[in-house]
Formats: sequence, C-alpha cells, structure tokens
Amino acid sequence: MSEQSLSVAMCTYNGARFLPGQLESIAAQTRLPGELVVCDDRSTDESVEIVRDFAHQAPFPVRLEVNEENLGSTKNFEKAIGLCQGEIIALADQDDVWRPEKLSCLAEVLEHDERIGAVFSDAELIDEDSRPLEWTLWSSFLFNSREQKKFKRGQGLRVLLKHGTVTGATMAFRSKFRDLTLPIPPKQVHDHWIVLLIASVSQLVPIKNPLVRYRRHQAQQIGPGSDSLWQMIRLARNANRNEYFGEVERFGEICGRLCDRSEIFHPHANALRLIRQKIRHREARGRLPSAKLLRLPLLIREIATYRYWRYSNGFGSVAKDLLT
Repeated sequence: MSEQSLSVAMCTYNGARFLPGQLESIAAQTRLPGELVVCDDRSTDESVEIVRDFAHQAPFPVRLEVNEENLGSTKNFEKAIGLCQGEIIALADQDDVWRPEKLSCLAEVLEHDERIGAVFSDAELIDEDSRPLEWTLWSSFLFNSREQKKFKRGQGLRVLLKHGTVTGATMAFRSKFRDLTLPIPPKQVHDHWIVLLIASVSQLVPIKNPLVRYRRHQAQQIGPGSDSLWQMIRLARNANRNEYFGEVERFGEICGRLCDRSEIFHPHANALRLIRQKIRHREARGRLPSAKLLRLPLLIREIATYRYWRYSNGFGSVAKDLLT
C-alpha cells in the first residue's frame, strides 16, 4: 500500500509542565505527521500559549481549538478525532514523550495490511521527573506473550474483554472507523471504547517495541500498575458492587453501537456473543448477596462456565468475591 496521510489528535488541560517535551518529541519524528490537532479543554495555565508558540515553528500544520466550555477527557478526544483529516489517526497525551520512530512504526503496520484496523505498542514507564520505573506498560497490564499471540491470530477481543491492554497514547487507527466510534457516549473512556469497537470488526496488531515514554503521576487515579491479590482484596473491601452495573451499561453501549452500525461495519462472527457473555458475568458479580454462603451458587456457576477466567482475573477474582 502507498504511504497514507497521518494526523495526531492531542488533548490538553493544564499540562504546561510536560507539554513542551511532548510537542518536541512529535516534531522530532522520523516520519512527520501531516497535521497536529490540539483541543484544549479550558486550561488555566500556559498550555494554550505553549501550543501557539509551537505552531509558529512546527514542521507541520498545527490546528488549535480552545473549547468554549469544559468537555472532559472523553468528549475532548471525540472532538479532536473528529477534526483530523488524515487517513491514519494517532492519539497523543499531553505529558508523555514519543520515541522518534513511533509514527513511522505504527503507520508501516497499517500500510502493510489493509485488514488491520488499529495498531498499538508497548511503552516505557517514567515518573514525574522522567526517571524510568520498574515496569513497562505491558508488564504492568500483565499482557504476556501468550496474549500477544492471540492478537496476532485475530483474537484480540478475547484479551480486551478480560483486561485492558491498550492505551490511546500508544495507538493509531484508520480514520474510517470514526463512523463507527463517534460520537463517544459520555460514560465511556475514549481509548477503551475505540479499541473494543475496532477489535469487534477488524484486527488490532501489537508492536512489542516500547515507542512511548509513558508518564505516571503520583496523583494518578487510573493508570498502569500491578497489584497483588491481597492488595486487590484490601481495596475491594470498600468497593461498591454497583460499579459492576456501570460496566454492564458501558458494554451494553458497545453492543448497541455494533448493532446500529452493523450494515457498514460487520462484527466478527462471535463478537457480540463474547461481549454479551462479559455483560452476564459482570451482572452476576454485581448481584452477589451480602451473605457469603448465599454467594456460592452464583460463584459455582461462574466458575463452571469458566467466565472468571475469560472475563475477570481467575482465582484472584474468585477470592475477591468470596472474601469481600
């Protein structure tokens, strides 16, 4: 396939501390994007000025949109993606640092095989002072070689329904999938929504090389990490089981979108069945009664159907439901 046009979609919000380094790393790519689209979500620091200054000397066009009101991360990324004009869209966080070969590697995979809908890479983890951390992104997700092979065999959806492995900062996808993924429902996380939908109708390919230096913040509430079983149990003691029904709602929205757009984007033969099995499993875990002995029938059923291993964390999740 011939070389395709590239867009980078970046969202900013009070990111002045790390934003210059990220912008410099995009400008230093061995394959430059055709454009950088930045949507700022009403920053109160110097983020907008930093982007404007960068635009004057960037080796590619920079489009800056400052939102009239705060949209939040999901809707801000929706806006940025919608404004991109390239055939391939790469997502960018404001506080990471890209390896110079990132865009070249991601685009090469998509241009090599038109059956591939999206591609993602591993990442190095760094702290607030850019010092390397112990884990890579994939190791923090427990994304092992066996699961990587499943992606290469076209079974990425099975892995994604068990646990997240893809962050938007490491991903690029074909712009034609905007007609499937946009608009993004407000309760969804943009990258989770996008990868699940694309994995349901196309193929996702992992790149083992870490192409991003992915920054972790001390105050980060959601991010890569690896908790032990007993840490999971301790944290779960205060968890509200109604959170499972939030997941049920979000996966239901994915099913609904796939059905609504099925005439254009044909789901894989078993995609809807797998997602609905995930929904049933989350419903079962959400319905567990307070009395531990009364939980046993539901637990036994979920164990017997192997859904704890397909859609949760196996024995760790069984222990959590037994003990908390």
